[in-house]
Amino acid sequence: MARAYIGLGANLGDSAATLRTVLAELQATDGIAAVTASPFYRSAPVDATGPDFVNAVATLDTSLPPLALLDVLQALENRHGRQRPYKNAPRTLDLDLLIHGDVRLDHDRLILPHPRMHQRAFVLLPLRDLAPDVWVQGKPIDEWITMIQDQAIERIGG
Repeated sequence: MARAYIGLGANLGDSAATLRTVLAELQATDGIAAVTASPFYRSAPVDATGPDFVNAVATLDTSLPPLALLDVLQALENRHGRQRPYKNAPRTLDLDLLIHGDVRLDHDRLILPHPRMHQRAFVLLPLRDLAPDVWVQGKPIDEWITMIQDQAIERIGG
């Protein structure tokens, strides 16, 4: 089993309800166990326009290899009506595989650890809630958080 961290976000429809549903669907997926979610956060879109996002991070234990887990995440996005009309379009659901154990991967479908997570408050703050001692891109998570203080984000759930 590997410990994986998944970024969750949505800014169309009832975003919080969608995230709660997806967390339950992840828990019910073969090869996934022990799903734990951070509190929810509201954040402004990054490099995009549209409604605010509801975001969270989930940790899960999985026997699925990274690309198989990515397939599960993309199937869930599709099931929840994810459309990709243009880059950074508003979305009903966005699931990003952030970390998968100690795996380092540079594949045309997936880069691990996620190459931009250290730049995003909507990833770092909920990730810190679950794993305050994690290092990201060679630094403690709190070092990165001090560098993204200008990003609009607020905790909305416990």
